[in-house]
Amino acid sequence: INAFAPGFLAKEAKAANAGFMHISTDYVFNGKGFIPYSENDPVSPLGVYGKTKREGEQRCFQNYESSVVIRTSWLYSSYGNNFVKTMLRLGQEREMLKVVFDQTGTPTYAEDLAKAVFIIMETWKTNPAGCLPGIYHYSNEGVASWYDFAKAIFETAGVACKTVPVLSDEFPTAAQRPHYSVLNKSKIKAIFNLEIPYWKDSLKNCIHKLQKQ
Repeated sequence: INAFAPGFLAKEAKAANAGFMHISTDYVFNGKGFIPYSENDPVSPLGVYGKTKREGEQRCFQNYESSVVIRTSWLYSSYGNNFVKTMLRLGQEREMLKVVFDQTGTPTYAEDLAKAVFIIMETWKTNPAGCLPGIYHYSNEGVASWYDFAKAIFETAGVACKTVPVLSDEFPTAAQRPHYSVLNKSKIKAIFNLEIPYWKDSLKNCIHKLQKQ
């Protein structure tokens, strides 16, 4: 699905002369950098997920040169299963949680990403020349570790669960994850004149929405 489906969809979009956008991931990078990754930085995914997402990116452009690919990171929302909802559930069940602090990136509120997608597609409809094809990076502003993220979730929601920072080695997984995957968003902000919210502000919006459900 990650590798082949985007290419098929891009091919159909080209045949229909339609705009086409694909959502990719920060996991195309190996995480060995220390400054936010730009769209032109070399990719070197560590695991199968990142590798198949990268292949999907390539197939988009092979089949439709006018494709737009957005790489994003640490997605969450008030819907479905995600880190925020899992932490809120576990925080109610336990007094303490261990969370890794040596993986750094940026949380992204899906509602903010959706708004950016809408702006880009509207640009394609009204001013195709202004919707430059290619790869773009989008996440909320700021930097956080998973520990920072979890702590902010509990503080924002008023959950009395203690968070303890630990190394990734304490939670070994078959899938390798990059230790650093912060995305540079200068390109998407400049071309589409986007104002991107800070991640803690968007987290508050999401949790307030969850608390009203």
